[in-house]
Amino acid sequence: MATTMQQSGLVLAQSRSLRLFTLFILYVGQGLPIGLFWFAIPAWMAANGAPAQDVGSVLALTALPWTLKFINGFFMDRYTFLPMGRRRVWLLGAQGAMIAFLLAAMVINPGVSDVAVLGGIGFAVNMATTFQDVAVDGLAVDIMPEDERARGSGMMFGGQSIGIASATALTGSVIGTYGAPAAFGIVAALVALLCLYIVLFKERVGERRLPWSKGAAHERNLDLQANSWWPILKSTFSSLAKAQSILWVPVLFGRGMLYGGMSGATPLIGSNYLGWNEAEISSLTAPAGIVAGILCLTLGGWLGDRYGAKRTGIGWLLFQLAMVATMYALVPYWDDTRLFIAFVYCWISLDMLLTVSIQPISMRLCDTRVAATQFTIYMALSNFGITFGAFMLSRIDSLGGLPSIFLVVGSGMLMALILLLTARYPRRPEHYEAVAAKLAQGESVSPRID
Repeated sequence: MATTMQQSGLVLAQSRSLRLFTLFILYVGQGLPIGLFWFAIPAWMAANGAPAQDVGSVLALTALPWTLKFINGFFMDRYTFLPMGRRRVWLLGAQGAMIAFLLAAMVINPGVSDVAVLGGIGFAVNMATTFQDVAVDGLAVDIMPEDERARGSGMMFGGQSIGIASATALTGSVIGTYGAPAAFGIVAALVALLCLYIVLFKERVGERRLPWSKGAAHERNLDLQANSWWPILKSTFSSLAKAQSILWVPVLFGRGMLYGGMSGATPLIGSNYLGWNEAEISSLTAPAGIVAGILCLTLGGWLGDRYGAKRTGIGWLLFQLAMVATMYALVPYWDDTRLFIAFVYCWISLDMLLTVSIQPISMRLCDTRVAATQFTIYMALSNFGITFGAFMLSRIDSLGGLPSIFLVVGSGMLMALILLLTARYPRRPEHYEAVAAKLAQGESVSPRID
C-alpha cells in the first residue's frame, strides 16, 4: 500500500491493489451498522424477553430501505459532483448521515419494548447505509475490469462479513452492560474514521479530493454522465426488460430470503431453546462472521475464477438447501449447543459465499451508463427478499411456529436453484471469444454451465 500511495497518489484507476483494498474497507464500514441492527439489537431484544413478532417487526423496518434503494441509484446516476468523481461525494454524504442518525439515537436511548422507535432508528440508519452501498456498488462497476470482478466480489463481501462480525461482537458485548447509546456511539466513531479514508483517495487522475480542492472532472465521466432523466430511464428499463435480467430477479430474491429469515431466527433459537443472552449470542455470530469473511476473501473469489459464477452458485445453493432441511428435521435437538453453533456458522458463511459467487452475473447484466441504477435495482430486489424473510418471521405463529421459517427460506432457495440450472445468463468475455474462434474454424460448440 505504501508503494501504491507513492506512485499513484491513491488513484483507484491506476492501482489494482488499491481498488481491491478500497472496496474491501468500504464494505467493512458498510457492515458496521448491519452488525448492530441485524444482529446485536435483535439479540438484545430476544434476550430481554421480546417476542418473535417484535423482533421480526424491527428487522422488517430495518430491512425496508434496502428494498427501496433502487431510487438511490437513479439519483446517483443523474446527480453528482463530477470533479470529485462519480461516487465519492455520495460516499461522504452517506457516511455523514449515518453518523448524524446514530448520534440522534444515542440521545433518544430506546428500550427493548420501544419497537416503533427501534424500528424507526434502524430504518433511518440503514437508509443512509443504502446510499453508501449503492455508491460503492456503482464505484465497483465503474472502476473494475471484468477480470477483477470475481476477486473483487470476494473482497467486497468478505469485508462486509468482517465488518458485520466486528460490529456484532463489539456492540453485542457493550449493549448489555452500558446500554444501546454506547453501541450507537461506537459505530458512529468507526464510521467517522472511514470518512477520513474516503477523503484520501481519488477515482481517477486529476479529480478533487474535496469540493474546495484543485481538480477537474475526468473526460470519461463527462462522456458517461446523463444530463436528463429520460436517458437514464430508457437505458435502465431496456436493459432490465431483457429475458436474462427478468429471469435473474427470482434468483436474487431467493438469496435474500435466507438472510432475512435466519437473522431473526438465530437469536430466537439461542434465547428460547438454549437460554442464551445477547452477549452469548453475539459472541457466536461474531466469529462466524469472521470465518465467513475469510472464506469470501480466499475460497469465494478463487472458486468464482476457477469454475465460473453459475457453477459456483449452484454448489452453494445445494449446501444451503441441505442445511435448511437438516435444521427442519432436527427440531427436537435445537437445545443442543453443538447443533446451534454449527447452524450459525453454516448459514452465515453460505449466505456470504453464495452472494460472492453470483455477484459477477449481476455486474455483467449492467449497462455501464446506468451502472449505479441497474446494479442497485438488482440488489434492492435481493434485499426485498431479506425483508420478505424478516416479515415471514413475524408471522410464524400462524404458520406453525419457528421451524416453519426454514420451509419458507427453503422454498426461495429451491426457486433460485431451478433457475440457475435452467436459465442462460451472461458468461465471462473469454467464453464468447472462445466460441467465436471455434465457429470461425467450423467447429461445433457444446453447451456448458459458466
